Amino acid sequence: MTRPRRVFPAAQSAYDSPMATLPDDIAQAPFVPETVHKRDVFSETVSGHLEGVADFPVVLRRLDGVPSYARPLAWALARREIRGLRAVQEIEGCPVLVRVDRTGLLRSWTRGTPLHLARPEDPAWYRDARRLLRQMRRAGVTHNDIAKPQNWLMTPEGRAAVIDFQLASVHRRRGRLFRTMAREDLRHLLKQKRAFAPHLLTPAEKRMLARKALPSRIWMATGKKLYNFVTRRLMNWRDSEGTGDRMTAEAPALRAALTAHPRIGEVAVCPFALPAKGVGLYAFVETGLAPGEITALAPAPGPELVQPVARLPRHRDGSVRLDALHLVAANRLDELAQLQAGDPELAEALAPIVAGRLNLTDRVLKS
Repeated sequence: MTRPRRVFPAAQSAYDSPMATLPDDIAQAPFVPETVHKRDVFSETVSGHLEGVADFPVVLRRLDGVPSYARPLAWALARREIRGLRAVQEIEGCPVLVRVDRTGLLRSWTRGTPLHLARPEDPAWYRDARRLLRQMRRAGVTHNDIAKPQNWLMTPEGRAAVIDFQLASVHRRRGRLFRTMAREDLRHLLKQKRAFAPHLLTPAEKRMLARKALPSRIWMATGKKLYNFVTRRLMNWRDSEGTGDRMTAEAPALRAALTAHPRIGEVAVCPFALPAKGVGLYAFVETGLAPGEITALAPAPGPELVQPVARLPRHRDGSVRLDALHLVAANRLDELAQLQAGDPELAEALAPIVAGRLNLTDRVLKS
């Protein structure tokens, strides 16, 4: 078991100061799950809270259900994350490790908006992000996965935060390798700045962006291929190939066949990423029929996922909220939360659909 030394301020709870101590009895309280965010061969990610501490959101990387063949690698990644989180416990903007046991590792949930949605243009956010990287460097930690904008957050206070330390490294020596990896972390931050606020780049930052480190070039030429195999084949990451073809060729016929049944109201068909390669069809069906009965009505090859729902979300004119259902089908919960903000009617309609959703992977499907 491990006990955090502080609670990340963005949790906005009674344990809110940068160096607050979470009491042992709270840290060992039972985990109350609320939402499954993703599931792959290496773990299941579930957000929730500790029993009796509803104002301190946490997230569990659950490993007890991992298949035996994947368990060694799953725990190797988990141990890497544990080491990284322990090393950054005093850094504001990093998650707090609450505890580790046979179930998996429990950490604080960082409230914030992923960078690709927040799209910060305020120089203050980038200054704070550099501060965070400097403090991580002083702690001997390199993140190694912040080229992904979804691993950067903008907190409700406009501060920078990072998540997902599965690939982080903790360095005992500050040698050339450490300096190179730390430089790459900074260069990847500058790539985010170039994407969302290019007018803020200084001449020195532009020069740094143009000089990719030698280990990075070697990785792109060699190890990246193995990485792609593991992530796309084993972890069910995305490939957007074929989106247009299936939605154009199959979705209209599927919808027509299903809505012809007297016990089916409306049908919404959305694309989602299949494991490793290709695009599946996800059918949200307003009906009391069981999934197997719905599938039997569908023309071949049929949808990969069928979710019966009592009521589909709709616009004021009665048309189906395909924008929201596309996000549910792709498991893009961060963007869905943004869409529901300030719209309690939509949130109410989506709640049972999100709770019963069938795609629990974490990839974004671009169409």
